[in-house]
Amino acid sequence: MTSAFLPATAFLRRALVRRVRAVFNDRAKGEKPVVRSSNALFPRDSVIWRVHGDVTTMMVGGVSALLLQMLHPAALAGIWDHSTFRDDMLGRLRRTARFIAVTTYADRADALAAIERVKDVHDRVTGILADGTPYSANDPHLLAWVHVTEALCFLDAWIRYGEPGMSRKDQDSYFAQFAEVAIMLGANPVPRTRAEAEALAGRMHPELHADPRTREVARMVLHQKAPGPAAMPVQRMVMEAAVDLLPRWARVMHGLPIRNLRLPAIRLSTRLVAGTIRWAFAGERSPLEK
Repeated sequence: MTSAFLPATAFLRRALVRRVRAVFNDRAKGEKPVVRSSNALFPRDSVIWRVHGDVTTMMVGGVSALLLQMLHPAALAGIWDHSTFRDDMLGRLRRTARFIAVTTYADRADALAAIERVKDVHDRVTGILADGTPYSANDPHLLAWVHVTEALCFLDAWIRYGEPGMSRKDQDSYFAQFAEVAIMLGANPVPRTRAEAEALAGRMHPELHADPRTREVARMVLHQKAPGPAAMPVQRMVMEAAVDLLPRWARVMHGLPIRNLRLPAIRLSTRLVAGTIRWAFAGERSPLEK
């Protein structure tokens, strides 16, 4: 490798790091990357640090989890009635990503404060469903659904694009660790193993429903405006990979079929982007950390 090539490589890496960090941190609001702490809720060598530290898989898993969550009428109502997703979808995804980063990597006091802020916001997210049933974002049962969709989607995206050979033991460790945050948020029941998570998701299936409003919200999520022209191809890739990650029954409910001929291209491009971003952040923290 020539000496002339090294500066160009370093420049490209720095430029990519800056661009990705800008997506996850709103400078206009004074947001800065989360500081990793030796006093975090979880130790540095924990599985949850490994899973939550990958940019691409967390984006894919996050969108997939959101698509699953909105199939529950109460979760959809909370998004529709109280969220700013129509005008600020990127902001909503940023807030979710920051909460995950803070509760995974930041000092324990900061993590606990973030959890209390979310609980306070949830206290105000209440309403009445079309059939007259009241809903609340702090309902333990609803929180359990939100948690299990996130845990399954974050982990499955990581396995597909980051660690295909991940052991069942490590997968169970991830669920056990992530369960601590869910319990502090008030979720119940909370799965502590992969088997428990899959069983809980299965029990929730009869409560799920899709209607025109569900599909409208899904359309807004999947076709949101990209932060800039350069981000458009990557954003499209993330959305396609997120739909691909959904279980088949969820894709059918959303009316989001994927042609089998598209799958190799979707998965290959996602692996390439994931590898490129990992290369750029080699020796760096993830976009939400410093």
